[in-house]
Amino acid sequence: MNSRGILRRALAAVTLLALAGAVQAQGIKVGVVSFGRLLDEAPQSVASQRALQEEFATRQRDLRARDEELKNMAQRLSEGEGFMGEEERRNLERQARDTQRELDRSKSEFAEDLSLRRNEELGRLQRMLVTEVQAFAQNESYDIIISEAAGVVYASNAVDITERILEALRAKAGN
Repeated sequence: MNSRGILRRALAAVTLLALAGAVQAQGIKVGVVSFGRLLDEAPQSVASQRALQEEFATRQRDLRARDEELKNMAQRLSEGEGFMGEEERRNLERQARDTQRELDRSKSEFAEDLSLRRNEELGRLQRMLVTEVQAFAQNESYDIIISEAAGVVYASNAVDITERILEALRAKAGN
């Protein structure tokens, strides 16, 4: 775990400890959620990963086959060194170079497309998880839900002091 992660967890722990006294005095219901664990273990996340693998499996098999084809060309070049004519050798070398360039380009496109789709799915999953956590908090009458990664995910009106602070600011501005 990096220092940022440790700092976030320490901050969340301090926040929870600071809230503990107020929570007991006012009967506020607080929950903590690990989005990292939700992303790792939620059935929707597992299904999403499986769908991505299936979506890109054909392209990945094609890249492996073309990689194997290139290895075979290299092997033919090395084995045919004494038996291959000069023109045949040049043609095979040119074909190998062209195949290598095409393969490199295809691998790059594959990696970019996979990364893009993975990020799309991650964003969709994160939005779904936040919505689910907020709905859970409301249904279970939580006043505040805190995540070690995202901070406060849900706060009920019972703990939202924004309006009171705005009133104080308005009063000061009126002086």
